[in-house]
Amino acid sequence: MSRDRDHALPQPPSRRLLLMGAAAAGALAAVPALPGAAEAATAPATATSSKRPRPAPYVNPLVRNRADPHIHRHKDGFYYFTATAPEYDRIILRRSRTLNGLGTADESVIWRAHPTGDMGAHIWAPELHRIGGKWYIYFASAPAEDVWAIRIWVLENAHPNPFKGTWVEKGQVKTAWETFSLDATTFTHRGKRYLAWAQHEPGMDNNTGLFLSEMANPWTLKGPQVRLSTPEYDWECIGFKVNEGPYVLKRNGRLFMTYSASATDHNYCMGLLTADADSHLLDPMSWTKSPTPVFTSNDTTKQYGPGHNCFTVAEDGRTDVLVYHARQYKEINGDPLNDPNRHTRVQKLGWKADGTPDFGIPVADTAKEGA
Repeated sequence: MSRDRDHALPQPPSRRLLLMGAAAAGALAAVPALPGAAEAATAPATATSSKRPRPAPYVNPLVRNRADPHIHRHKDGFYYFTATAPEYDRIILRRSRTLNGLGTADESVIWRAHPTGDMGAHIWAPELHRIGGKWYIYFASAPAEDVWAIRIWVLENAHPNPFKGTWVEKGQVKTAWETFSLDATTFTHRGKRYLAWAQHEPGMDNNTGLFLSEMANPWTLKGPQVRLSTPEYDWECIGFKVNEGPYVLKRNGRLFMTYSASATDHNYCMGLLTADADSHLLDPMSWTKSPTPVFTSNDTTKQYGPGHNCFTVAEDGRTDVLVYHARQYKEINGDPLNDPNRHTRVQKLGWKADGTPDFGIPVADTAKEGA
């Protein structure tokens, strides 16, 4: 979801004004049988792979009125789904043994915004991760009394079933600056855990750039916090200068970090950073930015503003799946963030001959309204 505001700027607490003034993986342990989204162990191409069940045709939209989707396929055989609810006041969770089943799965509210104080407003972009035998949710929120002072927060649940047990508030992820920050995702590489997120850097003429840091534990950063990307191309600066919603997929000896850019209307789109798996990830020079967006609105399929994506794998355990949100219409009345119709969508992720992802275009709807 576009969080295109930096509350720290010296302006009234209007999201539009803040944005104009600012001009701010799944990190799961490797599971050989069920490769996770962010870890994305190279899909096995074995002689027995033909015996795996073929993925069913996807129903789209998969989940209506749920933006910033995150799907984690766990070793228990379930897909776990969370996303932003348009009321921005709670964290929801669904699960199903199939991707299509998430569309009709029961939805539980596992945490609600506080009535006052921290974590009281703008509950955005939750991600569910399994780390060290516990469940963690990363999300963005603001104090009820200062609704644009958005920061990154973490919940922890020690129960094997994330629908049970107690979600403990571990606190805010402290970054280098107390500025507008959000969209945290975590992944491991070569035995180290990292956090990637979006934040407004003081002195920068943008809303948010992308940052990366190694982690001391699931809620604490350590070492340098480096900027990997800032909005610089025209397509990253339409409406607002935004890089946000990072997510990492490891494949073919490389790390691919997708992100979303520009305002949350039909101009919202996805960009891509690429790093060699043998490179030093905390060196910004290790990452190459694609000069053009990799996933954009499409008038033919009538999907607009595709973005804030993650990745998972299909039921066959090897087919990569792109998860994202988009709207079914181009024109929006008022602030796009007040429009609830960003729906979760899924489609197969292709691969080019050179080993880079082929995102294609956002596919057309397959489900009728109200179905």
